Amino acid sequence: MRFINRDKELALLEKEYKRKDSSFTVIYGRRRVGKTTLIKEFIKNKTALYFLADKQTENLQIHRFKTMYAEQLQDNALKSLEANSWDHLFNYISNHLPPKKKFVIVIDEFQYLVKVNRAIPSIFQRIWDDMLKSRDIMLILCGSLVSMMYSATLSYTSPLYGRRTSQLKLSPLKFNYFKDFFKEKSTIPLIERYSILSGVPKYIELFEDHADIFKAIEENILDKDSFLYQEPVFILNEELGETTTYFSLLEVISRGEHKIGNIAGRLQIPTSNLTSFLDRLIELELIHRDVPVTEKNPSKSKKGLYFIKDHFFRFWFRYVQPYKSYIEMENKKFVLDKIKESFHLFVSQAFEKICMEYLLEHSPLEMQKIGRWWNNREEIDIVAISEEVILVGECKWWDEQVGVNVLQDLQRKAAFLDNEGKKLHFALFAKNGFTTELEQQAIGEKNIFLYDFSKIS
Repeated sequence: MRFINRDKELALLEKEYKRKDSSFTVIYGRRRVGKTTLIKEFIKNKTALYFLADKQTENLQIHRFKTMYAEQLQDNALKSLEANSWDHLFNYISNHLPPKKKFVIVIDEFQYLVKVNRAIPSIFQRIWDDMLKSRDIMLILCGSLVSMMYSATLSYTSPLYGRRTSQLKLSPLKFNYFKDFFKEKSTIPLIERYSILSGVPKYIELFEDHADIFKAIEENILDKDSFLYQEPVFILNEELGETTTYFSLLEVISRGEHKIGNIAGRLQIPTSNLTSFLDRLIELELIHRDVPVTEKNPSKSKKGLYFIKDHFFRFWFRYVQPYKSYIEMENKKFVLDKIKESFHLFVSQAFEKICMEYLLEHSPLEMQKIGRWWNNREEIDIVAISEEVILVGECKWWDEQVGVNVLQDLQRKAAFLDNEGKKLHFALFAKNGFTTELEQQAIGEKNIFLYDFSKIS
């Protein structure tokens, strides 16, 4: 996997490495997001041991760890050491560290050690406090099961709570860095790919060599033997165990139900019983609860709507899960036709998020918050608020050019906002440019901003 971006994350790790005393970093995030690639980039010029935990018995993993350390540091005494516990092994290591340079120990997929032995957090708390904390060492615990990594290392109830000197939650790459994987492609096909793959490097690599996006979908998602065909199943089964309700919930949301009452009705589950499932999916960053950006107390707002946050999960639950029987019968053409019928609409929803990201990076205004807005009758794609200005935006994933009529409709809807005396600005985002009339109006009026993604590189 190629290493792209992650400059901020690397800088954090380097800062930890340069601490005068010991450091203890927890790295976590979903599968395939690039945690291991980041770690290997960080340690490539350092004295370090990288250990990948698995589901073997604890004794076998202790032996494997000991053997790797002994071979890497050419420590013959350790090779013959009868280490039958993590305490025994780390007691030796702490007293035989390489001289001069800080030594980095990485335990990747740490959650598997916890699965094998639930006492692991307590064991490593003791190892850190008694053996490693006073040494010139950097300990990195990394894992992919977000909920388990949190409970084992970060939560208040964990024995390791308060020991870390830093933590890093790795998220998918933003669209701004997506083009680094596809340098030969223009912005429009990149947006189409991003709407499916998010910024997950492993997924992106599978699409790199495909000129036709639907061919890439057919081969890498709709093929029942392909890597991505069962990916959400694997992730949800590992994170959640019993997944029936979660699968049904995600499919209902992907089909357009966003109000909690409507979701509960479709699932025939009392609303009160649904909250815990939604909260768990929010914790895993698979869905998010959206409220109008102008709400004064978002957590208590009754206007909350639920959306699938992860683009790949949104695609999979929209087009794969409902049509699995067709895929299993090798009728991929039927499913592909379904995708082509509504793909334009599917991409448009991701386009709104991309426009928000772009505005945050390129807006001439200092924004305090940004999001969507709606009431019972109207909806505005983007509302960005600063101390003196409110900017409202409309995103149009249209093949035709956007005209003055779209601006006029946006201005009409903006009148429903309580702008608290702030000056209104308007932003239009287009897939394929603007009419000459609209461009001329924007030149004459300084509060209108036009963003043509067919010309943005």
